[in-house]
Amino acid sequence: MLNNKKQNFWIAMAFLIVPLIIFSFFVILPVFKAAFYSFFKWKGFGPLMGEGVVKGTKFVGLNNFKQILTDSVFWKSFGNNGKIIFFSLVIELPIALILALIISVKNKVNIALRTVFFIPYVVSEIIAGVVWKFIYNPTYGISTTFLASLFPQGTDFAFLGRPETVFNAIMLVIIWKYFGLYMILYIAGLQGISDDIREAAAIDGASPLQLNISIIIPLLVPTIVVTLFFCIVGSLQTFDIIWAMGEGNPVHASETMVTYLYKEGFRTSQMGYGSATAIVIFVICVTFNAIYQKLIKKGK
Repeated sequence: MLNNKKQNFWIAMAFLIVPLIIFSFFVILPVFKAAFYSFFKWKGFGPLMGEGVVKGTKFVGLNNFKQILTDSVFWKSFGNNGKIIFFSLVIELPIALILALIISVKNKVNIALRTVFFIPYVVSEIIAGVVWKFIYNPTYGISTTFLASLFPQGTDFAFLGRPETVFNAIMLVIIWKYFGLYMILYIAGLQGISDDIREAAAIDGASPLQLNISIIIPLLVPTIVVTLFFCIVGSLQTFDIIWAMGEGNPVHASETMVTYLYKEGFRTSQMGYGSATAIVIFVICVTFNAIYQKLIKKGK
């Protein structure tokens, strides 16, 4: 018996060693390297210390982090990520849940609707961003043509060119892009609920609204908790759609932490500063994950 346990242990280790090496090389090692680079003023080429150091490269300690935390643009991008999280939680997830409840029953119409709603998630973020950029185009975009027919008095429809409208315009695209994923997850959760529960509730005289609010949704809480995690972590990492639709402009009105990182790290060749920004985002994500895990354990 003991020999079998040892044999199973080494077999498991043999299967785990390759994924562990890959994970360490592509995830753990880059995190430590980024943490090391974050203590330097460095343009991304040449050694950090010793002979051949490029002019301007120097050890700055925690100065990069101090600069980040005193930069108003970073805090604006942080606030935009917070707004993405908020609107995703109060608009995107409820829409996905309501649609899942409506089309969870299997029939030809509902299957077709599931496909239609899920297609936006399959489309690449960059492609979606470019397509919606054309839709929002103030000269020939579909939205401009439609709104001009409703408001023919020459209203400005340059939604992506105005600081007061660009975030809302992009948020609409983010909701359109991702609600289908959460809808499918909710439908999968609903399919795990026995029909006997619905039949018993119907016999007791529960209306469809009472059934969903008092029985179905509470039973769906484990799935809802998972979607909350995916939604918040995804919102913290938003980049592709923002970049494709305006690169965080105008005047940083749609800037997120990741677009801020990209601009500071790659466009201005401040790799040390960019690495420090990456570490800050990493710490935020890890902190959220720790709080999430603690709340989950407490809930159980």
